[in-house]
Amino acid sequence: MVEPDSGLCACIDTPDGAEIDKQLQERGLTLTHILNTHHHFDHVDGNQFLKEKYGATIVGPKRDAGRIPGIDIALAGGEVFKFGAYDIHIIDTPGHTLGHCAYYVPHETSVFVGDTIFVMGCGRLFEGTPKQMFESLAKLAKLPTATKIYCAHEYTLSNAAFALTVEPGNQDLHRAITEAKALRANNQPTVPTTIALELKTNPFMRAQTAEILGAIRADKDRF
Repeated sequence: MVEPDSGLCACIDTPDGAEIDKQLQERGLTLTHILNTHHHFDHVDGNQFLKEKYGATIVGPKRDAGRIPGIDIALAGGEVFKFGAYDIHIIDTPGHTLGHCAYYVPHETSVFVGDTIFVMGCGRLFEGTPKQMFESLAKLAKLPTATKIYCAHEYTLSNAAFALTVEPGNQDLHRAITEAKALRANNQPTVPTTIALELKTNPFMRAQTAEILGAIRADKDRF
């Protein structure tokens, strides 16, 4: 993410420091910030390498601060981080981990959600509870429906297969799956999705209670 007025440049999580470095060089960008969503190694593994190379400031959720390498700024839900002309809103989204957060950027009509929500799916409950995940997804559902959702993994087709078992008659879901298959057949990403689309097709965004979400998530774990 680049804020054009200031030239600030941030990456969301650092799964592969060398690849991120390569992409920055190809684009002629200088990394100034790293925004970590949670502590899992596939989200923070490149922190130290990129911080040493670029002097990047590492931002992360306060509740996970002790588990994020090189963190400089720890923020809690409800706080706003100034990124040049952009306001980045911190949303607490526990469930996948207890300290997970999302970064909402109204200026870009975008939210960076890590492993809380995926296209047609949600993250595994490694540390949190179904109630926490239900409440986290409810927070995201309140964002403007045009908001683009940038999640951390391309799990769409496997999520789609499971979603069909939950709502086989959902025509919006069938259409979304057809579109996703066409994208993947051309080696194109299905990310980003939108709040509007997930509200129509994602069984975890459509669960009426935390208990139902928990039951669906348990079924997905066994799927």
